Amino acid sequence: MKKVLILITAIFTMTMANAQTTNYESSRKVATRGYAEREITPDIIYLSIALREYCVDGNSKKKVAIETLEKQLYDAAMAIGVKKEDFTIQNIYSYNSDYSGNKKKNTELLQAKQYRIKITNLNGLDQMLDNVDAKGLESTSISGYDHTQKREIEKELKIAAVKDARVNAEIIASATGDKIGKAISINDNSSFGWNDIMPRSFAMKSMGASADVAHESLDISIRPIKLTCNIDGVYELY
Repeated sequence: MKKVLILITAIFTMTMANAQTTNYESSRKVATRGYAEREITPDIIYLSIALREYCVDGNSKKKVAIETLEKQLYDAAMAIGVKKEDFTIQNIYSYNSDYSGNKKKNTELLQAKQYRIKITNLNGLDQMLDNVDAKGLESTSISGYDHTQKREIEKELKIAAVKDARVNAEIIASATGDKIGKAISINDNSSFGWNDIMPRSFAMKSMGASADVAHESLDISIRPIKLTCNIDGVYELY
């Protein structure tokens, strides 16, 4: 019986020693973060355009209807390659055409609409707006940015960040005389800010402007967006 107890004690001691060794080995790891960044110039913009009806020379009987202005904008957008599904209405509202405050002069409410248009042909913006009645064009602004190769760019940045995380782990391991094993965990912390650039108005139209005066050429200078990706990695040490 005594020999059996001694044997059990020895097995238990060896098991505990092996468990401690295993725990020690599994705790030998290094955690690092990998970075990747790239500057990208968007090749897609989302344009917000507001149109509104107006009365020629203040004469309510000579109203330029919103339907007329909308057709001008729609046809002009299609002419530069905008897809039908990329021409959408954002808002519909009305306004009083009499700015003098004299309600007896003209109490008719005129209609206005705001549109969101996805533009890929940036060189066609001037051409598009040239075909819209200048007096019915209230405002234009950029509401967002995008890129035709967005998914591929994000994929490449993630791969680069993962590789950078491993390189960083190898640098740390070499300082302690160790080597890097397999990855224990990988965490994707990336958040790509395609719309980090604040939208800005780049053309405004006054209802009092002469329809015979052409609008100024649009100066679309889209700044590059810096996309940053970071990946956390945990690797075995041996």
